[in-house]
Amino acid sequence: MSTQLEKFIKVLEEMFQFDQADLDFGIYRIMNQKREEIKRFLENELVPQVKKAFEKYRNADIEAIIQEIVKLENQLAEMGVAKESSEKYRALQEQLNKGVDITALENEVYSDLTNFFKRYYHEGDFISLRRYKKDVYAIPYEGEEVKLHWANADQYYVKSSEHFRDYTFTLPSGRKVHFKLVEASTEQNNNKEQEGKERRFILTDNEPIVEENGELIIRFEYRPDEQKRKREKINEETIERIFNYDGLENWIAELKTLSPTEKNKNRTILEKHLNDYTARNTFDYFIHKDLGGFLRRELDFYIKNEIMHLDDLDTENEKRFEQYISKVKVIKSIGNKIIKFLEQIENFQKKLWLKKKFVVETNYCVTLDRVPEELYQEIIDNKEQIEEWKKLFAVDKIEADLTTIGFSVPLTTEFLKQNQYLVIDTKFFSREFVNKLLSHFDDLDEQIEGILIHAENFQALNLIKEKYNNTVKSIYIDPPYNTGPSEIIYKNNFKNSSWLTLMENRISLSKKFLRNDGVFIMAIDDYELINLSQLADSIFLGYDRNMVIVNHHPQGSGGSNISRTHEYAIIMIPENQNILSGSPKEDSIELRSFMRSGTAENNFRYGRPNSFYAVLVDEKTYEVKGLEKPPVGNDYPKGKTAEGWLRIYPISRDGSERVWRLSYEGALKALEKNLLKCSENYTIYQVVINTDRRTTLFSNWTDKRYNAGTYGTNLISDLFGNKGLFPYPKSLYTVKDLIDASTYDIENPLIMDYFAGSGTTGHAVIDLIRDDSRERRYLLVEMGEYFDTVLKPRIQKAIYSRDWKDGNPVSREGISHMFKYMRLESYEDALNNIELKRTEQQQTVIDEYMSPEAREDYILSYMLDIEAEGSASLLNLDEFKNPFDYKMKITNGTETKIQKVDLVETFNSTFAPKK
Repeated sequence: MSTQLEKFIKVLEEMFQFDQADLDFGIYRIMNQKREEIKRFLENELVPQVKKAFEKYRNADIEAIIQEIVKLENQLAEMGVAKESSEKYRALQEQLNKGVDITALENEVYSDLTNFFKRYYHEGDFISLRRYKKDVYAIPYEGEEVKLHWANADQYYVKSSEHFRDYTFTLPSGRKVHFKLVEASTEQNNNKEQEGKERRFILTDNEPIVEENGELIIRFEYRPDEQKRKREKINEETIERIFNYDGLENWIAELKTLSPTEKNKNRTILEKHLNDYTARNTFDYFIHKDLGGFLRRELDFYIKNEIMHLDDLDTENEKRFEQYISKVKVIKSIGNKIIKFLEQIENFQKKLWLKKKFVVETNYCVTLDRVPEELYQEIIDNKEQIEEWKKLFAVDKIEADLTTIGFSVPLTTEFLKQNQYLVIDTKFFSREFVNKLLSHFDDLDEQIEGILIHAENFQALNLIKEKYNNTVKSIYIDPPYNTGPSEIIYKNNFKNSSWLTLMENRISLSKKFLRNDGVFIMAIDDYELINLSQLADSIFLGYDRNMVIVNHHPQGSGGSNISRTHEYAIIMIPENQNILSGSPKEDSIELRSFMRSGTAENNFRYGRPNSFYAVLVDEKTYEVKGLEKPPVGNDYPKGKTAEGWLRIYPISRDGSERVWRLSYEGALKALEKNLLKCSENYTIYQVVINTDRRTTLFSNWTDKRYNAGTYGTNLISDLFGNKGLFPYPKSLYTVKDLIDASTYDIENPLIMDYFAGSGTTGHAVIDLIRDDSRERRYLLVEMGEYFDTVLKPRIQKAIYSRDWKDGNPVSREGISHMFKYMRLESYEDALNNIELKRTEQQQTVIDEYMSPEAREDYILSYMLDIEAEGSASLLNLDEFKNPFDYKMKITNGTETKIQKVDLVETFNSTFAPKK
């Protein structure tokens, strides 16, 4: 095998992942299923096509002629005769010129194809560098006044940091091992990354292996390798260092447990997980949106500019010209076939990335005031729920006195009635209990104020985009700033372009969620401010870009030259619309009729049954004394209550059953704040804030309330009694004021945050509801472990009490509330549920009935799609016969188990309701 052919085969093996046979996750696991078949096709069918294409030119044994010429030249030289004077020499030269050196031609083809594919492929990704000429690239410019472009602009960023800073696996004994980063990057104090040096996972020198709380911690640094070693070489040396480590012999012996593969019979469990960990965070950052189109354009450009030369075409030897054109045709033919195969693999991944992900879990958190009393005993008997109440709400510290029922074991129904803002979580209860609870609500969606989605944010947005299209009043996001601790995991040498791709993919998708008067708000600091501003301008055409400077760190960040105290809120507003405004003025209070007017469906009982209920009034003092729950059925009590209170329903003069402005739960909040009034003619009014009477919103926010240390970090410490749970949370009041400024002017606005982090946005919405009793809704998306450790419990705590200290509620001033939380199948889950299956009938058709051309086309273009049909992640119709028992393999951390999929909730989240 020639050197050029060896290089070509090596590039093919890299692009088709043949060199990663030991990796058993993601696309590598799928490609391993077809490894031998694909390898046979490439080596036995595709590569020989190069040789076959030049066979017609094999009209002489070129090697024999060359050897004869060399021999003759030596003889003539010894005789002192000029070789040009030899008739035999001239005849041999003429014969050589008429022949073709096929081996040289083949090597040229292999070399040219190798050079072409190597320039775009790097560690699992194709980088979209459009060549113009050597070291100069072209960008798709269409006459814009200003053009923003970056290296990965036509790709999807698919990498998650889920296994980056903490990768965990379990040994056969059940003990756990963690790979942990002690330093995520060598870029300290915002110093620029060392150009051209690829970062690797390198075992730290300072205590690389320690045992903590019965678990083994192996510590790595992620930094440029001064020795420029390959990942595989570093992994080999890391394994050797660990196995030679003194003092942890028991652990090391188990780490040496064999986990063999067909290729590597002696692979240990440590080697398996180390390879998985480093590969996961080195390969496959992107999926190309149109890899086939891109590579075909580039191949044409490559041939025209680097293969074909005018001087080569200027020849009188027709045979030579024909051979030259044939070489070009072979390069294009073989190149396009390879591109077809690469396109099939990339499009298969793209299909899985863009497919609607399944909901794999749905649960609800509900305050007790919304739970039927007949379910109270089941709640009292549920030990897990009581334990969570102790942990989250410190209910065991409620002591009895003359007016308070204290905590007891077991709890009493009276205790539950007195603590109506305790939050139950349906994850602790049986399906029968949940069904009984949910059947209590006439309109479940009307009851839900919040939705929390545990998923990669692109996948969550992609699932719900139809349902929430044109419904969101304000989107607030606090994305990673891409510097210091908030730096994203990025492909070597593509830090800023990786970040821009991450942001563009998600912002472009979420823009469709905004109403026509919707506002998009992004927090950012100086590092990516310019890039994000230009990106926002390119996406939000027809919007004005506004900027607020927030003095969030008044003590300064340290560092050289200037100690920064500020960050920014970029606010995109539909042009020529006056939407933002400051806080209400003191004279902004007014009375507004509590009964809704208008002809739309949601102004009548049949459109909003939960907003039709009796307001109870003392007919002597006109004081609003209470509310009755919305009646079920057509008949409802119309006379006075047992206490003598007058029942007033939202019934218009023509007898129509209309609705109040607030749902029953919202009205309870308003009543608590004395915001419902009754006139002498028994008309019910709501005390509201006139949105026209608000202060001006200024661009420089310096109030101490915006201090992220005091009202972000310390606030979370007060909520949980624990410091360091979440890095750099926003001040609650920064987010609260931004949301209020952008949503004050409509009823029941929907607020979205898909970088939800610690849950500050949800907390801010709940506080705003508590402040003025206006209905608002929120939708939060978070992927990381913070979902369960910080975000969800923070929302529960914010519901139960306004203020906290050392993890304990101070006032227990709660609100009536309900939120739903869901978990989605991940992209990795989608890949891991793919099984390629070829039936005997299909194999017979391929072997006996397909022409060689048809078989080639099948392998290059259709194999993955056809043979993946019926996989769980692609909706197996056979399994769909029982939709309530549809199952998939779902991974949580490093544990994979068969789990039921919530198909009903999946479809409910996917499709927009009929209007």
